[in-house]
Amino acid sequence: MNLIKSKKRVADHGEVFTPPWLVEQMLDLVKGEAERIDARFLEPACGSGNFLVPILQRKLAAVELKFGKSDFEKRHYALYGLMCAYGVELLEDNIAECRANMLDIFADYLGLDEGDDLYRAASHVLSLNLVHGDAMTMRGVDGNPITVVEWGYLGKGKFQRRDFRLDVLTGMASFSAEGSLFAGLGKHEIFTPAKSYPPMSVSDLAAAFDDLGAAA
Repeated sequence: MNLIKSKKRVADHGEVFTPPWLVEQMLDLVKGEAERIDARFLEPACGSGNFLVPILQRKLAAVELKFGKSDFEKRHYALYGLMCAYGVELLEDNIAECRANMLDIFADYLGLDEGDDLYRAASHVLSLNLVHGDAMTMRGVDGNPITVVEWGYLGKGKFQRRDFRLDVLTGMASFSAEGSLFAGLGKHEIFTPAKSYPPMSVSDLAAAFDDLGAAA
């Protein structure tokens, strides 16, 4: 694997990709979390998915181990695993590659084509979870604050979506630090979502993706 795309990109953006063998060793350090379906990972400079792709692969392996005998559960928990992977990337070609790479891994695992509701639902999730923006300023390329979508699986094919601002979420450490004025507060007392949505099915998520495409 070539670890750089161009010397200019290295000079302008410090872009150097982590080799796959090192990624795997780093993920092995958090093996329990990396192989947990509902563990959330955020890569603030995700590139084309050097970390997020193997994280997804590990999650899907866990899905297969636990739910491989039930097609319904396998499909929905695979989507939930995808929902728990997040990335921010400044360079437009990288974020497009990352979304495509993640979608390919997901679709290959479940044998999906572009007409499948689950394929379009996953595309919608990736359009929200993988953000074209700057993690340093916590703003998207449009200048607006980056939104992090918290997904939950409610069971029986229903997902819950709540939107939070990244800059608010990153304040969690200072609020919960020992000795802080807010240390005794629960997370629910500090962090409220910017927006909450009613439970959604795979077909609802696919329809949301179709609506975005029609509006573009």
